Amino acid sequence: MTERAGNLRTLVISPNWIGDAVMAQPLLQLLRAQHPDRAIDVLAPPSVAPVWRQMAEVADVLEAPFRHGALQLKERWQYARQLRRRGYADAYVLPNTLKFALLPWLAGIPTRVGYRGESRYGLINVMHENDVPQRPMVPFYAALAQPPVRPLPAGFAPPRPRLQADDEQVRLAFARSGLDLERPLLAFAPGAEFGSAKRWPAEHFAGLAQLILARHRDAQIVLLGSPKDREVCKQLADAVGPAGDGAVFNLAGQTSLAEAVALIARAAAVVSNDSGLMHIASAQDRPVVVMYGPTDFRQTPPSSPVAAMLSLELDCAPCHQRECPLEHHRCMRDMTPAFVWRTLEPMLETSLAASAAASAAERAVQLPA
Repeated sequence: MTERAGNLRTLVISPNWIGDAVMAQPLLQLLRAQHPDRAIDVLAPPSVAPVWRQMAEVADVLEAPFRHGALQLKERWQYARQLRRRGYADAYVLPNTLKFALLPWLAGIPTRVGYRGESRYGLINVMHENDVPQRPMVPFYAALAQPPVRPLPAGFAPPRPRLQADDEQVRLAFARSGLDLERPLLAFAPGAEFGSAKRWPAEHFAGLAQLILARHRDAQIVLLGSPKDREVCKQLADAVGPAGDGAVFNLAGQTSLAEAVALIARAAAVVSNDSGLMHIASAQDRPVVVMYGPTDFRQTPPSSPVAAMLSLELDCAPCHQRECPLEHHRCMRDMTPAFVWRTLEPMLETSLAASAAASAAERAVQLPA
């Protein structure tokens, strides 16, 4: 861990999920606006750390060395001694657990901000109340930048999440993945860490891919996800059949999270379950179509200016269960590829037209006088 002297710093302790980390990014925008000269560090699990590195407000990303679910009190005390040397003025504890609230207290950070939860009295000394059920997550995290009052001030509207990927990062990600920067790219995110209930069926994704390729024969469709999603992405690619040869690329588990961010940055559109990759796409202003079943689109909506939230709004949904408790999964199965394509097609046409116009303008600027 690099030690730094000088101005006071802010520590943000990250949530454990990629999507939550993205939805917490507006908090950093607000903190930067309040203290422009104060560096912001983020302590994050290794699996989430790459997302924070794509945020302009972050000075240093510190990877948490703790096992998931373990208290590891001795290890936290030792790590807190290192944090103490970095000179933090305040800490924002986004996980709602006791063990992460211990760190800034042990480190002697004077101002420790977070929500009530898990017997954290004293550990958190600027306590916010979590008394609004199913509050959208962006304002939930952003509210920590405000005084802990209920209700929030009238007109409180946090900024949208923002991620960035530079041109060189994009170029390297395309080259490593074997994708063509000159061909239109769509990204599919068929996985969901939460559980199978959140997943639109692989055969439906495949049917949508066939509809896309019938209309846009030069398109590339990249399948993104973690190693856990590799098999479902293989099923999807196999179900597309010959139409997918040279057009559908299963990169689940083969790209780093930073590379996935870079590929999504150039996507003409992203089709996703309610997942972390959806929020990454939204934070880069990509057109997104999101299928919601067991989760509530009002709580975790995409933030992109061009976005569609599709839900059949069945009586049994949202159930917030990892597996369908009724064992029929109709909230996702009854959402057909044709139904999704009717929403995606006009979004895709507009996106491709805008991309073609931007490319033409760029070529015109590069022509010699």
